[in-house]
Amino acid sequence: MTQIADDLTSICGSTPFLIAHVIIFAVWIVINLGYVSEIKPFDPYPFGFLTMVVSLEAIFLSIFVLVSQNRSSYISTLRDEVHLGVNLIAEEEITKILEVLADIKKELGIKKADPQLERMLERIDTGYIERSIMGQMERANKSLVNKMLSELPEPIVHPKTIITGNGDSGGNVTNGNGHSNGHKKVDDD
Repeated sequence: MTQIADDLTSICGSTPFLIAHVIIFAVWIVINLGYVSEIKPFDPYPFGFLTMVVSLEAIFLSIFVLVSQNRSSYISTLRDEVHLGVNLIAEEEITKILEVLADIKKELGIKKADPQLERMLERIDTGYIERSIMGQMERANKSLVNKMLSELPEPIVHPKTIITGNGDSGGNVTNGNGHSNGHKKVDDD
């Protein structure tokens, strides 16, 4: 059904579709106003049959467009999840590089304080960001959040657990304070 909706949406959103409709409507109106003497008007002014046909077409086209938009929205949500995961991993890798640079600075005996570097070395609480976004979405649309939670049951795990493998002995991921969040650690195999 969604593939049919996508195909119909792409066809109906094209210029040839618009031109065909303009031509059909113009011919219909010209014939039914009596300008073509060889053809007897079958839908006289105010064009009740044309109105019904156009209304039915609009109803079905709007349904197909909505189905197609829902599918596109779902795909976009999945892509956003992937992008967020990649960005979190990149952030963690950059933080690790900064930690290595801080260690090199310490080994070289450079004593100059760098508050900006200290701020960059602090871990970002990605769980807070995710909870905040889910809270905003829940206030806006509870059914969408419930659908997302059922289809994507595990929240994104902080990349620290992926890169450094930190976690408790039960295979659960820790949140940086040593507390388990109940989700299984991602294996680095």
